[in-house]
Amino acid sequence: MCVPLEGRVTTWPTRPRRTIPMNVFLLGASGMIGQRIADELTDRGHEVTGTSRSGEIEAVGGERFDAAALDATDADAIESLASDHDAVVSALGPAEDADLEILIEMAEAVVAGVRASSTNRLLWVGGAGSLYVAEDTQFVETEEFPDELVALAEAHIDAFEVVRTADDLEWSYLAPPAIIEPGDRTGEYRTAVGELVVDDEGDSYVTAEDYAVALADELESGEHVHTHLGVGY
Repeated sequence: MCVPLEGRVTTWPTRPRRTIPMNVFLLGASGMIGQRIADELTDRGHEVTGTSRSGEIEAVGGERFDAAALDATDADAIESLASDHDAVVSALGPAEDADLEILIEMAEAVVAGVRASSTNRLLWVGGAGSLYVAEDTQFVETEEFPDELVALAEAHIDAFEVVRTADDLEWSYLAPPAIIEPGDRTGEYRTAVGELVVDDEGDSYVTAEDYAVALADELESGEHVHTHLGVGY
């Protein structure tokens, strides 16, 4: 259980949705969150090119979705595939047995590739450990944060430093709450700038489906450019 910060405001979405379909380049489309982002975007009428290491993304389909193989540490390949898209979304994460330093390598490659491409809009699926639970305390620094996930959280934070210094890109960094897992799509969520979103009972949770709603809303509205945003219920 977490304690919400005093005097902070979180908001329910009231954003107008963009009605013009976009072409979105989605890295990490085969992952748990990436699949749901792809589904949410295509359901809204956007065209999505999704990538995975192998190029096989069986969990996502439909006429608005195309799959492609990609080495996410290859900036030139990212530039080539991202060109002619309106936005890039990264839902990248390390393989189970990978060196966590690959997260930083992928962040550097994505930033370089997007910078060299014809788009400058980048949305990044981050980690909860980067969010603040007190004025000078990140979630990863608390006793409640699982010890076995500290190294992964710190790698996500290092990758975030790469993204946040790319001032020439219109980036948004969306971090999930303490727990994110498959579930129902309600269309409801709350956001807080730089902070872990906690409900009245101290729980920090969102379904991957509603996280995808939050990301798609931000993509369509562009309300939180150059913002570190926490998402939850």
